[in-house]
Amino acid sequence: MNLRHLIPIFDSSVSTWALEARLIRSITFIWLFVGLIILFSASYPVAEMRLGDGLYYFKRQLAWIFFALIVFNIIVNLPIRKMLGNSHWFIALFLLLIFGTLIPGVGKKAFDAARWIAIGPIPLQPSELIKPFLVLQSARLFGQWEKLSWSIRLSWLGVFCLVLLGILAQPNLSTAALCGMTVWLIALAGGLPYKYLGGTAAGGILLALMSISIKEYQRRRVMSFLNPWADATGDGYQLVQSLLAIGSGQTSGVGFGLSQQKLFYLPIQDTDFIFSIFAEEFGFVGSMALLLLLGLFATLGLIVALKAKNIINRLVAIGITIVIIGQSLLHIGVATGVLPTTGLPLPMFSYGGNSIISSLIGIALLIRVARESSEADVVPLRKPQPGKSRQRRTLQKK
Repeated sequence: MNLRHLIPIFDSSVSTWALEARLIRSITFIWLFVGLIILFSASYPVAEMRLGDGLYYFKRQLAWIFFALIVFNIIVNLPIRKMLGNSHWFIALFLLLIFGTLIPGVGKKAFDAARWIAIGPIPLQPSELIKPFLVLQSARLFGQWEKLSWSIRLSWLGVFCLVLLGILAQPNLSTAALCGMTVWLIALAGGLPYKYLGGTAAGGILLALMSISIKEYQRRRVMSFLNPWADATGDGYQLVQSLLAIGSGQTSGVGFGLSQQKLFYLPIQDTDFIFSIFAEEFGFVGSMALLLLLGLFATLGLIVALKAKNIINRLVAIGITIVIIGQSLLHIGVATGVLPTTGLPLPMFSYGGNSIISSLIGIALLIRVARESSEADVVPLRKPQPGKSRQRRTLQKK
């Protein structure tokens, strides 16, 4: 098989894509490239000390990106109806894997949270991989809400609740909150009555408060967020070190590769706090450039949603934009002390194959919606029948 047909960088058919699709693709590649540069800088000292190979995380990330780009190129050339038609199978698979992480000896723990499950040598984080398919299934449900029976509605709402409860039980409050907000906002965009939306919003807030009250470490994080300097060497340590990194960047940064906080002061600097290293090395100017890129991506996502030809495609575009931009802003909010410390990767920047695959699948779906909304020669839902074509030509002649 020709490599040019698999890797989107070499895909010659891109010139025929809609403008929004090409712009989103270009932004994605820029985002990926900058992310690789930052990951190289942020992960090198840790990889050198722990594994004796400073390029270990960087090389693994390259391998994940290569695989993710193949999946990306398949999806951008696949009719969105096929992804929508199979999304429920992926939801079922990843839901089973989410609950599989809770089984002792099956789920792999990190920082007292069982969020991974190993399939051979490959670690999977189902709560990360389920996000784009949660968007697809939510769009299917809320896009045709009025046409469905209450049994189907309640069945899928129950499945969504199981997904959120499974992620909460890992525990992973930040991902559960992001998924819950995404489903809720898709329902809002789908035009659900406010009485349903208000009740579910109240239930979600209550569930989050219950999780914080039950999980002691979550409660400590909220308290340290309010005043991290009160326990700068304890619960507030991560946030204090993150703020020191961001403050050290000042206007234009200390320079690429010259971060001091990555030298074992700031924990997990290659994943949950990679923005802090970016801000330290590139300063306020670099941080604003990243925010402008996020703003441009969000604007294009909104344009794609407005141009979508049907409500389901519109909700897919809205949902994917919410996931990508929402997760990015939550990550930056945690790093800057605007939100309580939690574990959310920065899309395209943070180390981790699951995050890269999930993000690129989502962006590929957004591009596909843009293509089907703006291109005249999209894949037809049905093949035209020769007999009917001849009949139309005869009528036209008459």
